[in-house]
Amino acid sequence: MTFSERGITLTTVETSHCKHRIRALYADFREKERKIADYILNHPEVIVHSTISEVAEEINVAEATVFRFCKRIGFKGYQAMKIALASENVENEMTDIHETIQESDDERTVAERVFRSNIRSLEETLSVMENDYLQQAVQLISNAKRIEFYGNGGSGVIAHDAHHKFMRTGLQTASYSDSHFQVMAASQLTEEDTAVFISHSGTNRDILQALEIAKEHGAATIGITTLAKSPLSQGVDVPLYTVSTETEYRSEALASRLAQLSIIDALYVTVSMGRKELMQQSLTEIRKAISKKRL
Repeated sequence: MTFSERGITLTTVETSHCKHRIRALYADFREKERKIADYILNHPEVIVHSTISEVAEEINVAEATVFRFCKRIGFKGYQAMKIALASENVENEMTDIHETIQESDDERTVAERVFRSNIRSLEETLSVMENDYLQQAVQLISNAKRIEFYGNGGSGVIAHDAHHKFMRTGLQTASYSDSHFQVMAASQLTEEDTAVFISHSGTNRDILQALEIAKEHGAATIGITTLAKSPLSQGVDVPLYTVSTETEYRSEALASRLAQLSIIDALYVTVSMGRKELMQQSLTEIRKAISKKRL
């Protein structure tokens, strides 16, 4: 059974969040691309009132380089990028104060900036969340005979958390963080199952191998990954994106954990709402079993 035969029609992700996408891709930019990216992030109000020629001249690059940069971050061209940039609410964007952390900062200051960084990651992830994709993911999970979650390293912890949550819904779930178990489990999936792949970079070789096997066996696939083109985001049926910013003291992967967890929570709550009676039965049995563990 193909993805379209499941009654779900995919829509193209509209790239409407220019600065979020730039931040997500920043680590992979070349020198000239970073020069353009820095100018856009630092002078968004100038960009929206400037022509491509003026921008190119200001930062001393070719117009073609600016145009290719716009294509690189997912726009048809410079004008489309300008429109998206102008639509963003600059006033409500939080300040990057977490990037000013100094080794001399006390514990309270560091904690405040880490908390604000987490808040920002959650807000930016929410702002790029595509409702169609979220609905499709809920539908695939709700209709699945079995749901499996795959992740390695830190993403493996997220996969286990997802399994822990969805077990309460009464659905058959499992999670795998070992690469050998992942390919073995993926080989047992069927057209009735859904597999969720979690990878911040979207380029993890083990995850991509498990994804390929899952697709070969007809399973529906969901990916939770960064807001950037990657083998994972392009390979799954439904991509769900996170946004996070890398700093000197904190990698993007660390900052994305809360966003990944929040996406899992959103899926869990929505699926649970549609399975209220079945979930209550499952919770009753789980609580009965857990009660035997207490003194």
